[in-house]
Amino acid sequence: MQTASGDFEVEMKPVSGEGEDPARMSIGKTFTGDLTGTSTGQMMMGGTEETGARVYVALETITGSLGGKDGSFIAAHRGTMSPKGQELSIIIVPDSGTGALAGITGTMEIDNVDGAHSYTVTYNLPE
Repeated sequence: MQTASGDFEVEMKPVSGEGEDPARMSIGKTFTGDLTGTSTGQMMMGGTEETGARVYVALETITGSLGGKDGSFIAAHRGTMSPKGQELSIIIVPDSGTGALAGITGTMEIDNVDGAHSYTVTYNLPE
């Protein structure tokens, strides 16, 4: 397995009407570091005001260069947040890689510290 890390900027825009639950957002990211490129995707979020529990799912297509190899792949997100904690899972969708990233498998972790976003991709490519 290989790892790649760096930073990203994210822009989210509402697609659904205000106050709708679940809410739908379009997302766009710009990646720097070991992964350079951009992504576009869709996110759905929902939850309860009473308990503060929230959930989101998203799909994004990431296009660029990963470890010097050009192509694209799809990342699938599932996150939950509650007063008891949070959990996030991001996988690279099997068989979604194109170009030199064909056959890629793996996971992605993202972090947000005081508004600064970073990522780590752990991946494998066929030889």
